[in-house]
Amino acid sequence: MTRRTRKTRRLTLIAAAGCVLAIALGLVLYAMNDTIVFFNSPADVQAKNVAPGTRFRLGGLVKEGSVQRGDKQQIEFDVMDAQSSIRVQYQGLLPDLFREGQGIVAEGRLEPSGVFRADTVLAKHDENYMPREVADTLKRQGHWQGEAKASQQAQQN
Repeated sequence: MTRRTRKTRRLTLIAAAGCVLAIALGLVLYAMNDTIVFFNSPADVQAKNVAPGTRFRLGGLVKEGSVQRGDKQQIEFDVMDAQSSIRVQYQGLLPDLFREGQGIVAEGRLEPSGVFRADTVLAKHDENYMPREVADTLKRQGHWQGEAKASQQAQQN
């Protein structure tokens, strides 16, 4: 019979603890798989068939000519990407720099009617900034004009 040495038992315990931690980490990352995204574009929302009542962030450009202001600070507008758009309803004050054609990220819930009811709207803070996630999505879809616009402005100055 061989006796296990103290060093062998310690190494076995450390290896077992490492395996348990690795499995726990794997399960946590798997559970967070869909929530790690900073925002979803309108095309992502339609492709994933997001269930009504689900809370998420919607990002894209405010569609030209879609902003409608109502009573009691009620505002409706379309958020679009290259493939589709989603109607957004928001009640409250919008950021000062909110305007049509601008990149935004709205946080809220999708209603059964397909309208996104936002409780928070974030907009860019200067003329050259757009949230990185929005810019990356627009670049992938071939609709990003950021670098060209910045170089045109530099040539004008």
